Order: sequence, then C-alpha cells, then structure tokens
Amino acid sequence: MIDPQRPPRASSLWFFFTVTLLVGFTVGFYTATRSVTGTSPLAALQRLTTLVPNGQKVYEDVLDDIQQSYIKQPIDEQALFYGALAGLVHSLDDPYSTFFTPEGAKAFQNDLDLSIEGIGAEIGFKEKQLAIIAPLPNSPAEKAGLKPGDYILAVDNVDVTSLTIDEAVKLIRGKAGTKVVMSLRRGKEGKTITVTREKITVSSVVHKRFDGDISYIQLVSFNEDTVPKFDAVVRELLLKSPKGIILDVRNNPGGLLDSAIQLSAEFIGKEVVVRERDAQGKERVDKGDRNASLPRIPVVVLVNGGSASASEILAGALQDTKRAQVVGSKTFGKGSVQTLNDLPDGSQLKLTVAKWFTPKGRSIDGEGIVPDIVVADPTESGEAQDTQLQKALEILRAL
Repeated sequence: MIDPQRPPRASSLWFFFTVTLLVGFTVGFYTATRSVTGTSPLAALQRLTTLVPNGQKVYEDVLDDIQQSYIKQPIDEQALFYGALAGLVHSLDDPYSTFFTPEGAKAFQNDLDLSIEGIGAEIGFKEKQLAIIAPLPNSPAEKAGLKPGDYILAVDNVDVTSLTIDEAVKLIRGKAGTKVVMSLRRGKEGKTITVTREKITVSSVVHKRFDGDISYIQLVSFNEDTVPKFDAVVRELLLKSPKGIILDVRNNPGGLLDSAIQLSAEFIGKEVVVRERDAQGKERVDKGDRNASLPRIPVVVLVNGGSASASEILAGALQDTKRAQVVGSKTFGKGSVQTLNDLPDGSQLKLTVAKWFTPKGRSIDGEGIVPDIVVADPTESGEAQDTQLQKALEILRAL
C-alpha cells in the first residue's frame, strides 16, 4: 500500500499486521528496486573473499568443503546463495533488517493486506528481546491479557527468543477461530496465555467529551483514514471551542509517516515535525504543509510504553514546540527507517537506512519520549482508575 502523497524515494509503505500483530512500526518504510550481478548465484558472493586478510581463502574453503563433503548431495546452490545473503543481513544485529527469499517475499506482501485475522497486537524488540509493544483496543490480545512490555519466550511451545520479528509473525498469525499459546515473561513472572485469533476491525480515531468542555481523542493507529477522521473531529471542535484536548496515543504502535506529520500540523502548523538522518549523516526535515487548525487550545498528550514510531513523532513534535504537555510513561523508542528493496529474482531486502529525531534533534530510536509529567501505567481498568487520564483531566480542569 504505497502512499501517493510521498515522492518516489520516500514512498511510505504501511504494513499493519493486525492478523497476528502490527509489525514493523511502519513510519518511513520506503520501497526501491536493486539489481544482483554475477553469472551464478554463488558467483555473486565471490567478493566476500576480499574481506579476509592476508589472502586467506576462507570463503572458497568453506564452499568447497560443503560442495564436496557434506553428507546430503547434491547441494542446492540456490539455497546456499540465499542462506549466505540471509547470513549477511543477520550479522548486522538489527531486528528490523531482513532478507526475504522469493517465497518469503510473497508471504510478506500477503501480510500487507489489511483484511487479515489474528490476535491484534504488535511485537517488536525491547532490549534485544521479542516483546509485545501494544495490543489493540478490544482485540483478542487485549482481551486475553497481553500487555505492553510482555517478553515473548515461546509460541505454541516453539522457542522464539532467537527469531526475527518476521519469523515470529509466521508462528503467531493464523485463521480466525484458531488458538495460539504464548509463553511470556512479565517482570520476573512467567505467564502462559492462550489467545483465540479473530478478524480485526480497527477504528483509528475515537472521540468523546469529558465535563462537556474537554475533548478526548484516542488515536489507535496512523493509517489511511486517520487524517480524514481526525479532520471531521476538528470541524466539530471548532464549532464547540473546548477548554482543552486530550490526545491519547497510548498503545498506538504507529503507521503512516504522512499521517503523523499532518496530525502534528493541526497543532503546530508548518513547523518541523521530525528529522531523518541517514548513514552519511545527511539530514532530511519533514514539516507540516498546512496552517494549524488548533493553534491555541491547550493539549495534553497521553503516552506509554506501547506508544511507538508515528506516536513518538507526534508526541515529540508537540513536546519540542511546547504545544502540549506530555503525560504518562516513557514511550517505546522505535525511530528507525527501513527500505524494502525488490530484487530481480523476486527476493527482497528490508534494511534499516536512517533514524528519526525530534525537531530539537533528540533521538527517538532506543531512547523514546520521556513525558513532561511521569505517571505510572494504571494497574486497574476503567476511566476512574486510569491515573494517566485523570492527571490529564486535572491539568486541563485547572486552566
């Protein structure tokens, strides 16, 4: 799903794995096409020999031993080639960079379909371990008791601690009505939770009012319908002139970069929303392209450990410009950009190529957004027990 509003280099591809999870924190996911040279699959890897010092022929020796001595003959050279490429990417020690064989690329593309079924949660890496980033509201994951920060140890008794996100996705996704058993670690406690997969339907914007004059807007995701739905809410707000706005991006794992920029512009206009820095240190700046519709109404942004990617961009932009107070717990810290390179044989390379920074240059990746007012995550359900929401209401009622 390519966003037509971005230039070709920066086509934002939003992959939203609500089947099993929303995987990938899709802000700034670009597509490109690359070519592979060489007269045979293995010939394309010959230049790896130059990486070995003193002329030692380690690559050739390993390849010769496999081709001549491995017990299962004949050797599938195509499989060796793909295995070597996968090994190259794996050696980067980056959970968001992956090599897909042609078969894997097809499966990955199928997962971009929004009409999918699963548990309705996002996974990512936290401290180099697979973890639940955010269950969707009213999703099977939330109803079963999965929480942000739960580390995933096993899926249906299969150890996933050494798997990539994409490999874990294959185990967790499945047809509606089927069950998946997840072994987790929550703090120091081990848990086993069974989740029944369902077809996931998500409304990206939820709006209601408190005290008659405080508007509460929950952003569940940043997808293609988020901006028009938010614009409809804004039109209503402008007619009623609320005393304040609570913008809730808790457990929102991200989505389209353009949605984050346009929603930020509703509050800060044509100011800088986010900075992108590549491997060469070259910086790209994204600004709002509209005047602010809500430039003066007081705003509180609610965040937690399930707020990631686009959510962090919005929260960081409003925080840096002093347009809003940020309340809650520290966000997840996913601020990297991936390209998806289509290769001639149908394989694909998903590669991290840049990092995101707030308008003032604060790193998002691995750091997250620290709230202006830190309030621990609620331990009980219900609005009255939602300590973060109650703090936001307290701030706005005092104005």
